[in-house]
Amino acid sequence: QVQLVESGGGLVQAGGSLKLSCAASGRTFSDYAMAWFRQTPEKEREFVAAISWGGDYIYYEESVKGRFTISRDNAKNTVYLQMKSLKPEDTAVYYCAASLSLGWFRGNRQDYEHWGQGTQVTVSS
Repeated sequence: QVQLVESGGGLVQAGGSLKLSCAASGRTFSDYAMAWFRQTPEKEREFVAAISWGGDYIYYEESVKGRFTISRDNAKNTVYLQMKSLKPEDTAVYYCAASLSLGWFRGNRQDYEHWGQGTQVTVSS
């Protein structure tokens, strides 16, 4: 089992930046592939970015490529999401998730066993 706690959300103007953090505790962090998802009241939870156990493989949802960067520090048991050039449509609750599945790179929620409580990101126009 791993427990996940997100932080770093907030209110930012369009074009601004935020950096989300997700601190993990419990089972060995480096055992897990990690990802960020986001959800709004109008949409199902959607994939944003994922990173492999050692950070060698990274995948992004198309709309965030070039603007968001996922990274991890296994020594600190933390995964990050650096978000730049934010747009109002990036407004959502952002969740980090952990996966032991070999299918972690597909970006499917079903491949992620553990979830944080979410952190709100609001981008004003």
